[in-house]
Amino acid sequence: MMSTREEIEEGSASEGLLRRSGSTGGSTGSLRWVDGSEVIDQEVLDRNEEINRESNYGSVRRRLKKPRRVDSLDVESMQIKGVHGGNQHKKDVPLLATLSLAFQTLGVVYGDMGTSPLYVFSDVFSKVPITSEVDVLGALSIVLYTIALIPLMKYVFIVLKANDNGEGGTFALYSLICRYADVNLLPNRTPADECISSFKLRLPTPELERAVYIKEILERKSFLKTLLLLLVLMGTSMIIGDGILTPAISVMSAVSGLEGRIPGFNTDALVIISIIILGALFSIQRFGSSKVGFTFAPALALWFCSLGSIGIYNLLTHDATVIRAINPAYIYLFFKKNSTNGWSALGGCVLCITGAEAMFADLGHFSVKSIQIAFTSVVFPCLLLAYLGQAAFLMQHPQSAGRVFYDSVPNSLFWPVFVIATIAAIIASQAMISASFSCVKQAMALGCFPRVKIIHTSKEHMGQIYVPVINWFLMIMCMLVVSAFRSTTSIANAYGIAEVGVMIVTTTLVTIVMVLIWQTNLILALCFPLVFGAMELVYMSAVLSKILEGGWLPLVFASLFLCVMYIWNYGSVLKYRSEVKQKISLDFMDELGCSLGTVRVPGIGLLYNELVQGIPSIFTQFLLDLPAIHSVIVFVCIKHVPVPVVPQEERFLFRRICPKDYHMFRCVARYGYKDVRKEDHHSFEQLLVDSLEKFLRNEALRDNSELGVDDLKVPLMRDQRLEIGTSTSEPSITAAAASGDEDPSLEYELSALREASESGFTYLLGHGDVRAKKNSWFIKKLTINYFYAFLRRNCRGGNATMRVPHMNIIQVGMTYMV
Repeated sequence: MMSTREEIEEGSASEGLLRRSGSTGGSTGSLRWVDGSEVIDQEVLDRNEEINRESNYGSVRRRLKKPRRVDSLDVESMQIKGVHGGNQHKKDVPLLATLSLAFQTLGVVYGDMGTSPLYVFSDVFSKVPITSEVDVLGALSIVLYTIALIPLMKYVFIVLKANDNGEGGTFALYSLICRYADVNLLPNRTPADECISSFKLRLPTPELERAVYIKEILERKSFLKTLLLLLVLMGTSMIIGDGILTPAISVMSAVSGLEGRIPGFNTDALVIISIIILGALFSIQRFGSSKVGFTFAPALALWFCSLGSIGIYNLLTHDATVIRAINPAYIYLFFKKNSTNGWSALGGCVLCITGAEAMFADLGHFSVKSIQIAFTSVVFPCLLLAYLGQAAFLMQHPQSAGRVFYDSVPNSLFWPVFVIATIAAIIASQAMISASFSCVKQAMALGCFPRVKIIHTSKEHMGQIYVPVINWFLMIMCMLVVSAFRSTTSIANAYGIAEVGVMIVTTTLVTIVMVLIWQTNLILALCFPLVFGAMELVYMSAVLSKILEGGWLPLVFASLFLCVMYIWNYGSVLKYRSEVKQKISLDFMDELGCSLGTVRVPGIGLLYNELVQGIPSIFTQFLLDLPAIHSVIVFVCIKHVPVPVVPQEERFLFRRICPKDYHMFRCVARYGYKDVRKEDHHSFEQLLVDSLEKFLRNEALRDNSELGVDDLKVPLMRDQRLEIGTSTSEPSITAAAASGDEDPSLEYELSALREASESGFTYLLGHGDVRAKKNSWFIKKLTINYFYAFLRRNCRGGNATMRVPHMNIIQVGMTYMV
């Protein structure tokens, strides 16, 4: 029950744009530090760079990874990476747990594909009348090879391996590409992100030169970056569109079995009952996909058993020779006989793989092995038997093509099968609903979707989430679709476009992953889009012919979500770039002095901002508006990096800003797009203070080391990667850092920090508004001043998304002209 379930609300962090951090390499020229820390002895840097670079990397290594500027953020991350680098916090999942997850996938992932036998042949033979056995065997052969090639070969054996540390979907592929190439439009990359244990760079291989060449092309061409982002957004939009169409067609197909069985059951009754069932389906989403999966999985298991059993019965009873359809020659004969009508019938054949994308998009809810086991052992064989059985029935009863599924069921079993089919159709909708939730969360974390409320419904699996706004939006749209179309045939015409469109996007992104990241042999990498991309383009050409018959609907939905996501990303990027340009220089801070031109009072001020480097310009507004400022100032940046999870020990990165007597620090709190922000503000404050104390001890230790370098220029210059291997020296280093006896200034600063902590925390929030300049283009003014402003006004506020207590907030506003 909801009362006994721990729900964890998650916001999107400081701003949506912070979610799209960079991947590899150094910062761009426009993002250099302005606090003097860039003034570093180049000879020292070159010497450290030479130590870090292995001799066999050569010019390829230098091109793959730009020279790094060493500062405290980098070295803190290196130190943690050295301790935990080999451990990515992955545990071997027991076989029983994997089988349990595989069982749950039946209720969440495969419901859509499992209910496709309800309507596939009905739609196919509405375009191609059955006049000979070639029609039946040809359609059956197309269906069999489509299931074998796309869900089995493409997704199970290839696409699932392209997951981002267990997370799937188009945005997971995009984040994977972002880690290896600077294709982000948001310039907030930092070299320290490369040291997260989830980041990996491949060692030199014969294919590395080609991968580096492609990487450089992607990074140089801004239009390629925009094109890649639009491709990802389009795929995500179509997945959400699938979340609207899947429940509609699945429920209506199941309920339509009552037509002809109950006198007076007409289209109006079909629509009303379908709407009632859809309302019940979306109402239970709040309980989470884990509970829904366990509840629905037994019903789907029974459904797949029914499909297989009925298929075997029809094969043995009617015509077992339909197994001849394994011969692909029947596909050629089918198109030769039916020509244009056969090509149009492909729009019905593609419905046999509806929901295949959910295998990848829902991966975060489960695991690769569980999805593979469920498909190969249960789903695939049962679907083959179901379609073989229906084809055998049609060989004897071609006039039943319109109701082939229910007519092929023995009369004595009709009502039990109808009940199971209805339950299965309801469950079938779960696959794309869960996929829509996952896509929205990933899009938010990477700065491409407005901030909305997200509830994590499982303590064991972080990917199992519930998004209330999206849930109710999908429900309303589903009901409108059912009311407007009133037939499964019209919805099927719309359904194919969204499904095939998502598959084409996935094929393109996986090909980029193969060439850029996996560094697959070029011939093998090209075979992937040539084989699967060619099939999907043929299917797309068939379904596009149905635009006027209902195919326009998914295009409208996809265009709507595409505009929302692109406008949010576009406005967020412009806002961030404006803040970078207007950040405060150290010359201004030096003129203010350590008092900052005002009174310093005990306490810690946490100024939340979006910049990963420098002092935000909003800080001047606080200095002007407040009569006093806190004795310790920490600029906190909640940043989402393009990895699923950031380990807790790698969460915080610190560096000092200005001289020590200013008591000002920068803190970057890094989260992956799959991370759950469990901590309340008290826990967050304690974690931050503990991490800051550790930073101060390490800083003092290095100040007293043999390097003797001023901490403001190179606070932590020593290469930690050379120190990690010496385990004998680590205890002495830790003890020396902990004691602090050799540095009285450290004890003074630590005591001042504890005193400020005891005085309390105040959250300083800056509300930044964005307006287009007067001389801007009309489209830019319309986009920024109206559309983006509307989205910002109606999304969740900063204090809600950052889990900030309302009683301790001071907020000021600032307008950026872009």
